[in-house]
Amino acid sequence: MSKTAVRLKDIAAKANVSVGTVDRVLHNRGRVSEEVRQKVLLMMKELEYEPNMIARTLGSNRSYRLAVLQPDHLLDPYWQAPWDGIEKAGRDLKQYGINVIIYPYSLTEVSSFIEQAEAATASQPDGILIAPLFYRESLTFFARWQAQSIPYVLFNTYIAELESLSYVGQDSYQSGFLAGKLVQFGQAQPGTFLIVHIAEDVANSVHVTQKERGFRDYFAQLAATATEAKSPYTIISIDLPQPTEPSFARQLNRLLDDEAIQLKGIFVSTSKAYEIAPYLQAYQRENIRLVGYDLLEKNIHFLNENIIDFLINQNPGSKATGVFSRWPICWFLRKRCCRSSTCHSILSRKKTCNTTLLLPLRRRKR
Repeated sequence: MSKTAVRLKDIAAKANVSVGTVDRVLHNRGRVSEEVRQKVLLMMKELEYEPNMIARTLGSNRSYRLAVLQPDHLLDPYWQAPWDGIEKAGRDLKQYGINVIIYPYSLTEVSSFIEQAEAATASQPDGILIAPLFYRESLTFFARWQAQSIPYVLFNTYIAELESLSYVGQDSYQSGFLAGKLVQFGQAQPGTFLIVHIAEDVANSVHVTQKERGFRDYFAQLAATATEAKSPYTIISIDLPQPTEPSFARQLNRLLDDEAIQLKGIFVSTSKAYEIAPYLQAYQRENIRLVGYDLLEKNIHFLNENIIDFLINQNPGSKATGVFSRWPICWFLRKRCCRSSTCHSILSRKKTCNTTLLLPLRRRKR
């Protein structure tokens, strides 16, 4: 019998006692003989019974409203997996009187985020789950929620100075550090490595700046151990607009035309490596190592075409399910839960290592 299928009545039948007796043993209340108690506990162990912590924590007839602020999945395919996970969790939690309402905002419009955050706040929710991609604007709402005693949980983007109940997502700094290793792997010759941000307000995006810092720190460590007085590696960063804008192609073509910079690798800080890949293909510059994020269909296509070398999967779907596995208990008890950094998977185009490697990322020392 699976763990999720075990009910109190199953334990009662196995132990040949009443459901009420099992309930008294489970909650350590009422009078039960030691012999019966041990028998019930043994049956619980044999059946691998695990109490439903959400049901026990929310054991009342009250209903709850949880608000979710995340980017619109129709505007960026990366957010489809979290969206699906949240909708599934909403269906599962309904039986406990928990109503999950999603407030989607545009990744490129601050006004959209503010409007949806205002709507979520006005709904007077019992808790808020937020992907705070607009850092400055998010701080204002965090202060308001704290003043109103509305607990909140972060996912996708970790902001260290906040008193959130929990965080579920990747360690952006470590993923950038890992990207540095991947883009430089096997390339000992001097050269330039390019960090590409596509349609990002970098100064207002903590997760993006942390990725760039991790990437640069990897090469700074290499330089510290190098025998040469000067580092053989040059790191440059470029902020590109939306790919549909003419300046996107102009800036990228200018870089690829300039042979003097000795471009060895490109790190795309978001899931849009597929926007860079066609340019490398057109220029026949497959020798330039391309590293990006996430197993989107377009990224997988260029991985199979040997244009993208490595994809770091941020497991966006597991963020949503990870949040909802602990979140209701966190906010109901007003208790801070531990920060959870999801593992990163790496998919490589090379046949010799065309497997998914799970790399648990340890939290950095501060």
